[in-house]
Amino acid sequence: MQKIKRVLLIGITLSILFSSLIIVAAFDMTAEEIINMRDNNEYFDTAEMEADMIIASGKRIITKTMVALSDRKNSLVEFTNSQDRGTKFLKREDDLWMFFPDAEEIIKISGHMLNQGMMGSDFSYQDVMESDKLTDLYDFKIIKEEELDGRPCYVLEGIAREGVKVSYYRRVSWIDKERFIGLKEELYAQSGRILKETKVNQLEEIEGRWVAVDSVMENKLRKDTYTQFILTKITFNPEIPEETFSLQNLR
Repeated sequence: MQKIKRVLLIGITLSILFSSLIIVAAFDMTAEEIINMRDNNEYFDTAEMEADMIIASGKRIITKTMVALSDRKNSLVEFTNSQDRGTKFLKREDDLWMFFPDAEEIIKISGHMLNQGMMGSDFSYQDVMESDKLTDLYDFKIIKEEELDGRPCYVLEGIAREGVKVSYYRRVSWIDKERFIGLKEELYAQSGRILKETKVNQLEEIEGRWVAVDSVMENKLRKDTYTQFILTKITFNPEIPEETFSLQNLR
């Protein structure tokens, strides 16, 4: 009987140790390390891209096309579809301007306007403004691990750092454990209300990094609406002339 008890005790002890090893292995990376890996994959020095923005509201679907040049702090976007051809957005660090070719007018977008949908989409102007690395804006912790569409993911919760201005107080991110790219994100107000949700439909490996070439943004405060963003072409690290991001170049 004593022998049986010893065998059972050893079995229980080994089971507990094995479970502990599994937990340690599952969280062998810290939240900061995971976010740094994501930042390293998703952020770039400079890029040139072409994209389609498909805006759906009920049964109405509008497609807008654009070209863009970006560096770490600045970006210039020009719409190329017939209805909006020549409309431009210029982001210079913490400022955003828009140029309307018909009116030949440059407008600075600020204040409450930043929360409005960019060109009627589910992306706000404030979404476009946020270019800092996530580690500079939020404090993250791992809350669980789970599969998303067959891909094992770290699920991290980020809370806005005190004194830092962000679009969303809290964000929950599903990050691919192998490719370290965000596959899904829920964005919340400080009240706890969910505001938006983004999800990646398709990834491609381009120039040694994983890129979301097809993703969808849903505004949870609006019904029957979503915006699909399809990246049709991207080149990393092109040389961009310094005057590209000047107000004079916006006209």
